[in-house]
Amino acid sequence: MEPASDSLEHTLARVRGGDSEALGECLASYGNYLALLARLQIGRRLQGKLDASDVVQEVFLKAHRDFGQFRGTTEPEFAAWLREILATSIAMQIRRFLGTRKRDPRLERELADELDHSSRALNRGLIVAQSTPSQQADRREQGVLLANALAGLPEHYREVIVLHHLEGLSLAETAQRMKRTPDSVQKLWARALLRLRQVLGELA
Repeated sequence: MEPASDSLEHTLARVRGGDSEALGECLASYGNYLALLARLQIGRRLQGKLDASDVVQEVFLKAHRDFGQFRGTTEPEFAAWLREILATSIAMQIRRFLGTRKRDPRLERELADELDHSSRALNRGLIVAQSTPSQQADRREQGVLLANALAGLPEHYREVIVLHHLEGLSLAETAQRMKRTPDSVQKLWARALLRLRQVLGELA
């Protein structure tokens, strides 16, 4: 079976060869990853005033339009390029909500740095969540794998992991956000991690 990273590089080569459907395949595999990163930034800066899926669709449109500007060949380079587009898109939405029109390169750089930090947190989260090393995790951007695994969890499992591990809330703060008792959230978190390990094993 072809390694996932090789598969992506092959697909990117097809895109450069004029296969427009191949770019759609590439982008679709990053939907959960981009949506999760967008959610974290929207929650911090826009208090949920924007739907992450709308931002992801905007990123996809820009990536289709500007793919000729992408010079990389590997999955980490492609993921980094998509994060740059995501940072620009979120910065534009922030300007819209603040009623400012002027582009702010410093804000875009700050957002890009925060998205990189969130992506690294996803990578660390995957290592913590796995009970055994995954060969596929070595081949692929680990944050992409974790985002796909989280998307396959029941909503309350996904929420407790995102709030505690990615947003950095304590279990007590997570319980307050989820309107549950601390004891129930402690048990929910343990069950969620177990299920996440199972899903990651299925993806491997």
